[in-house]
Amino acid sequence: MPRFFIDHSPTPSQTAALYGEDARHIARSLRMHPGDPVTLCDAKGHDFLCVIASVSDDCVTLDVRESVPSQGEPSLFVTLYQCLPKTDKMDAIAQKFVEAGGSALVPVVSKRCVSRPDEKSLSRKIQRWQKIAEEAAKQCKRGKIPEVLPALPLEQAVLRAQSDPNKIFFYEGGGTPLRQLLQPDAKTLSIFIGPEGGFEPGEVEFAKQHGFSVASMGPRIFRTETAPIAALSAIMFASGNF
Repeated sequence: MPRFFIDHSPTPSQTAALYGEDARHIARSLRMHPGDPVTLCDAKGHDFLCVIASVSDDCVTLDVRESVPSQGEPSLFVTLYQCLPKTDKMDAIAQKFVEAGGSALVPVVSKRCVSRPDEKSLSRKIQRWQKIAEEAAKQCKRGKIPEVLPALPLEQAVLRAQSDPNKIFFYEGGGTPLRQLLQPDAKTLSIFIGPEGGFEPGEVEFAKQHGFSVASMGPRIFRTETAPIAALSAIMFASGNF
């Protein structure tokens, strides 16, 4: 069933409407008609089961029939602090991170990052990554749209995550196995993934000084675009969200 996000929470028996790009998608791409079912989501964890009342390229009206809890949200809120990779790798990271169950993405600039866009360029990139996250949330039936937050230098990112009681710094130089660090009753988790060149030892020490556990993903070295998805998949499995 097609699924669209809306910025309010309708009640059953009300009429809702979709405009612009969403309306054109329903009318032109999906070629839907009155009577066809559509799901709306308020991005707050609530789904609304609807039936199309009318269709045009500019507006689609829907009769709201039922409200149900969204089934696509994990019980664990994971924030990924991802060091900026080269080229367009962050596009794929943003998409797959949302599909795997991540809840917030913070781009990070560390010492070995090759990609160092200026402020204006980075702002445009963040807007694109947010759009990718929204499209991924629609596709995989998330109940909320994960947020892509402003980029931070590594030290500021560490300080931001410091208050999270569960925080892991993945390091290719070795560390504690991930399975030993995951808390079964955790509600939040912050994870850090390095760039193509990895983290510098001084960055790892800085994280340790601020309460981070340093973790290993085993004997193999993952690419920076593979590591966050591998880590998140393991985390979601261990927390019962797979």
